[in-house]
Amino acid sequence: MKKQSYFLAALLGLSIQIATAQVKKGSVLIKNATVITATKGTLENSDLLVQDGIIKQIGKNLNAPSGVQTIDATGKFLMPGIIDAHSHVGLDVVNEATAPITSEVRMKDMVNPFEVGIYRALAGGVTVSHAMHGSANVIGGQNATLKHRWGSIDPQDIIMQDAPRTIKFALGENPTRVHGRGAGIQPRSRMGVEAVIRNGFNEALQYKKAWADYNAKASGKGNTTVAPEYDERLQTLVDILDGKIIIHCHSYRADEIYMLINVAKDFNITKLVFQHTNEGFKVAPEIAKYTMGASVFADWWAYKMEVYYSTAFNAAILTANGAITSINSDDAELIRHLYHEAAKTQRYGGMTDDQAIALITINPAKQLGIDDKVGSLEVGKQADMVIFDNHPLSVYAVPLMTFVDGVKYFDIKENADDQRLKISATEMVEPIFLSGEAHRCMQDTEFLFETTESLFNQKH
Repeated sequence: MKKQSYFLAALLGLSIQIATAQVKKGSVLIKNATVITATKGTLENSDLLVQDGIIKQIGKNLNAPSGVQTIDATGKFLMPGIIDAHSHVGLDVVNEATAPITSEVRMKDMVNPFEVGIYRALAGGVTVSHAMHGSANVIGGQNATLKHRWGSIDPQDIIMQDAPRTIKFALGENPTRVHGRGAGIQPRSRMGVEAVIRNGFNEALQYKKAWADYNAKASGKGNTTVAPEYDERLQTLVDILDGKIIIHCHSYRADEIYMLINVAKDFNITKLVFQHTNEGFKVAPEIAKYTMGASVFADWWAYKMEVYYSTAFNAAILTANGAITSINSDDAELIRHLYHEAAKTQRYGGMTDDQAIALITINPAKQLGIDDKVGSLEVGKQADMVIFDNHPLSVYAVPLMTFVDGVKYFDIKENADDQRLKISATEMVEPIFLSGEAHRCMQDTEFLFETTESLFNQKH
C-alpha cells in the first residue's frame, strides 16, 4: 500500500508539472570559437552570447552577464544546429496507408519526445528534424517540424510550434504498390498518381466554392441555407492551394518530378519541395525556377529499380543551377553524421565550405519555412548550435556539445555512456524513460513503484 501511495503521489506531481511546463530557454557565452555563421562567413576567434534562448551578440571580447555560464571554445568550431529536412525520428507508424489521400492525419499528434533516436541525433549535432509521414499515399499526412528538446515533460514541447505546416506527397512505385496492386484502387500506374493529385485538388476547389457560396448567402437576413459538411481531408487540400501548407514530395524520376511541377503550375502552387530527388540533376533549372528546391541524399541510390539512376554530383548540380538544396538522412543512423554527408559534396562537385555547410543548415531551414528563426548564427535568431572539436566538414570532426534554445542537451563529457543521464529530482518523468533498460522494464510493476518512490523521496 505504501508503494501504491508513493506511485500516485509521484504521478500527481508529474501531472502538475505537465500543466505548468514551459519550454526551456538557456543563457550562455561561448568564447574564442571559430564561428561558422552559415550566412555571413566564418569568424575567427569570436564570441557568441545567448540570453533566454536568443542570440544577442556575436563579436570579440564579449563579457558574460551575471549568472550566465561561460564556455571556453578555444581551438573549437561553433556552427548552427544541423537541420534534417527528411526524418522519421520520434515517430512510430509513419503511414496511414488506407487511402490514396489521407491529408487529414497529423504526425504531430503522435510524437514520442523520449525516443532515444532524438538524443542520438543531438549527439550528431542535429537540433531540428522534419518528422514526415511515409510514402504509401499519393497525398499523405501532415508532417511535424521538431525541436530536439529531448525528454521534455510536455510532449508538445518537442513540436516547433512556430514552424509552418507541411505535408507529404509521394510519386512512383510506393503509392502504386500499396494501393493499385494491393487494394486494387487508383493509382496503379504513374499516370494514376497524377490523376489522384489533380482529382483531389479539383474536388478541393469545389469544396472551397461550396463554402464560399454558403458564407455569402449566410450573411443575408432570413437565410436558411444549410452549411456544407465539413471535411478535414478536403480542407487540408484547400489550405495547400491557398499557400498555407508546404508540400514535401517523395520523388525519384525526372519525368515525375517534372509532372508535379506542371501540376503545381496549373493550380498556382509555389510552396513545393522535392524529397530524395535522385534524378533532380536532369531537371535542375525547372526545380530552381518553380519550387522551393530539393532535399537529397549525398550518395544513396540503386536500392530499387526506380532509384537506379543517380549521381553523387546531384547536390552540386542542383546548387549550380540555383536550386535551394539540402542533404537529408531519412534514416536513424545517418542523421547522426549529416556533417559527413555534406562534406561528400566537396569531393563530388567541389562545393565550398559555405555551400556544403548550407546544405545542412540554412537551406533545409528555407525548405521548412523556418529560416527566419534558425539555420544560421545571427543576432535575433534562436540559439540552436553545435560545438565541434574540428571543422564540421573534416572526417575527424566530433560534436562536443549541442544546444537547443541555448539549453545544452548533449555534452560528450557529461553524457559519455550513450543516453544515460543522472536522475533529476526536478524532472520526474525523465529517469523512467532515459535508458533502454528502463524502457524495457516499464511493464515491471515493482520497478515502476521503486522508481517513483525514489523520485518522490527526492522531490520531498
